[in-house]
Amino acid sequence: MNYNSSSIPAIQAESLTKEFGDFTAVDAITFQVEKGEIFGFLGANGAGKTTAIRMLCGLLQPTSGSATVAGFDVFTQPEEIKKNIGYMSQRFSLYEDLTVKENIRFYGGIYGLSNEAIKEKTGILLERLKLHNEAGSLVKRLPLGWKQKLAFSVSLIHDPAIVFLDEPTGGVDPVTRRQFWEMIYETAYGGVTIFVTTHYMDEAEYCHRISIMVNGKIVALGPPSGLKNKLNADSMNQVFLKLVRQS
Repeated sequence: MNYNSSSIPAIQAESLTKEFGDFTAVDAITFQVEKGEIFGFLGANGAGKTTAIRMLCGLLQPTSGSATVAGFDVFTQPEEIKKNIGYMSQRFSLYEDLTVKENIRFYGGIYGLSNEAIKEKTGILLERLKLHNEAGSLVKRLPLGWKQKLAFSVSLIHDPAIVFLDEPTGGVDPVTRRQFWEMIYETAYGGVTIFVTTHYMDEAEYCHRISIMVNGKIVALGPPSGLKNKLNADSMNQVFLKLVRQS
């Protein structure tokens, strides 16, 4: 089935589980993410978020359950998943001893783009980020906010169906965080699905829907406004604290 022309969800998980010996890191989670949706995946450290993301990215095989990402099966088609997703971590995934332009070219090659496509994408990306004057600068010399925007853009260079953002705004100021979220909205509006983790509860308000994991289980799932109403909370921070204390 062609994912791009079908109506199947961007991500669909059913009782997805990962065990390490006697320890269950991810305990039968079930959810789906629609195309073009900004989906927040929240939870405290140790809740199982990273393990779940590694399974969805084709990096770790589940113990049981099922899941598809961009229409590909996490058990049998992990390499196809990797080709159809983008990924950005808090560490930005950039090589600081390469220039801006060299990083773009490097990742374009990693994702299998032709030299012609890399040249075209490089021009588009530099123009969009207003980085023409910094194209020959080492990435380590860029301000943190510029690194963040560059890393996000590089994760999209191969036009993935889904991009995973793992705490992408850690350590940046509120203004830069807001600018980054404007980029996320623009990307989602273009049809790319955004799967994002964050420790900033105010950022959860920007998501279309969120899930909250506690001890390997999803204990809440829905739009931020709906979860606040359900738990009689004024903010997502209150929602999060109430759910963690209940569990």
